[in-house]
Amino acid sequence: MPRPIWSGTISFGLVAIPIKLYNGVSKKSVSFNQLDDRSMSRIKLKKVSTDTGDDVPDEHIVKGYEITKGRYVVVDPDELEPLIPSATKSIDLEEFVDLSEIDPIYFDAQYIVAPDKTPKPYALLARAMEQAGKVAIGRFVMRNKQYVAVLRPVDGTLMMSTMVYADEIVSTKDVEELDALADVEVTDKEVLMAEALVESLSAAFEPNKYRDDYREQVLDLIERKAAGEQFEAPAAMAAAPQVIDLMAALEASVKAAKAARTRHPAESAKPKRVRKSA
Repeated sequence: MPRPIWSGTISFGLVAIPIKLYNGVSKKSVSFNQLDDRSMSRIKLKKVSTDTGDDVPDEHIVKGYEITKGRYVVVDPDELEPLIPSATKSIDLEEFVDLSEIDPIYFDAQYIVAPDKTPKPYALLARAMEQAGKVAIGRFVMRNKQYVAVLRPVDGTLMMSTMVYADEIVSTKDVEELDALADVEVTDKEVLMAEALVESLSAAFEPNKYRDDYREQVLDLIERKAAGEQFEAPAAMAAAPQVIDLMAALEASVKAAKAARTRHPAESAKPKRVRKSA
């Protein structure tokens, strides 16, 4: 059963709606520990001085910001205290916008917004936003950090995504390789063939079709080794040959995609066996 990570209110105008936040995503990965292969004991990282190699006790560790190479400005926690945004326990909605206006690059962490104590105001806000076709932009403070977030209605509930700030987005103008696109010429025939490939691979999005194959295979390897089974690593996949003729590659891809759908129309929807981690 998930636990709320934050509680407060959604505030807009004179309306305050009590809510709780839950993590909307539970990321899964396989973590390994570093061990001493002689004793199988865990390896610990130590805090040492880069100048002397000596251990540095906690009372001598301070925060410093590097302004030039090797030159730091030391900042005391007491100096930061007045700058920490006050925890108001309120998500203050500032405006309602169309979701299509927000580039997905701005989305960060995902949360489930649940009503707390009085569900009717929550349900009313979700219904009103759904009928208006709008999402809400607001600000709030969590763990001494201020966030901008977007709240969106989903089937009568509210979901929230924190957002990165505009000055955190890397501009495509800073990526030199993209400059070469200005000189690229494509023919109408190439575009039509590429569109045919897109069409042959078009389908309704089904998130359950996509799985972390690497994680599942690693967990399978761990289970088999823990059970004492002999394990032989599979051969590495050969690199795909480079195709110089773009049209030939497009035509072959369209043909292969159509043939695959003819042979296995529902293959991608078949569930795979999942091994759960302990």
